Amino acid sequence: MTGPDAPTDPAETRETADSEETFRSSVVLEQTAAAPETLLASADMPTQTQITREIEEIAADVARRDAAGESGRATLHDYAPYRSSILRHPTKNPRLVDPETIELYSPAFGQRDVAAIESDLTLQHRGEPQGERITVQGRLLDSWGRPLCNQLIEIWQANAAGRYIHQRDQHPAPLDPNFTGAGRIVTNDDGEYFFTTIKPGPYPWKNHVNAWRPAHIHFSVFGSGFTQRLITQMYFPGDPLFALDPIYNTIPRQADRDRLIGAYDHDLTVPEFSMGYRWDIVVDGPDATWFEQEDEH
Repeated sequence: MTGPDAPTDPAETRETADSEETFRSSVVLEQTAAAPETLLASADMPTQTQITREIEEIAADVARRDAAGESGRATLHDYAPYRSSILRHPTKNPRLVDPETIELYSPAFGQRDVAAIESDLTLQHRGEPQGERITVQGRLLDSWGRPLCNQLIEIWQANAAGRYIHQRDQHPAPLDPNFTGAGRIVTNDDGEYFFTTIKPGPYPWKNHVNAWRPAHIHFSVFGSGFTQRLITQMYFPGDPLFALDPIYNTIPRQADRDRLIGAYDHDLTVPEFSMGYRWDIVVDGPDATWFEQEDEH
């Protein structure tokens, strides 16, 4: 019997209720207020053409300085095309603090030990997340190429539509009730990490008119304490937004930018399941991966 008067299966009712509750808890952020960046938008926001011209002019100046033998920074601070960096720039002098005191007040790594399932972002909900499944594997290394074992690595990312589950992300792309976008793992004795996830989509970020960030995954490496935390991003090869993105171009030299791009690795590709990318993280030395600096926050 079907229709509104049909008898109800209690198990089916419970499953439906659980599913609806899971979905509601995932998309409740749809109802939050507009992101603060929306209030900063104005009619005189620069165009992508203007931002690109500024990027090219700065790149040409860096090239001239390199040719003259000047030693420049690996990351350009006060980078004019990155408009919102003005809001992030420190306004007070840094203060020295006792590292042990910080550890007493810092948040914990988590409420529990790191479980193996936390490295698979596609298994955190009842259903399958939407998008292209990928596996990302690499090694955490020091400047001598030695593996760094037992290190906590966390990742977070947008979903396949380019949307974060975050109250400040309100652009009109769908949330995925089966994808939270966060995972973590502890490196093994060979310094290896391995994540299964969904390839993130690009997203708008209101730096200028029609500003889009290239697809990327955020990585956080903790070392042995919170005061040693390093944060970086992994990009995907061949992204057409590279030349247009001010954040990517705050790194003036192509060799340094290339260290942020994961390489497609067919041996890591899982048959009938996911595409594979390899990305090693070097924490120091001349071949170090670019990390966000403390004075950039």
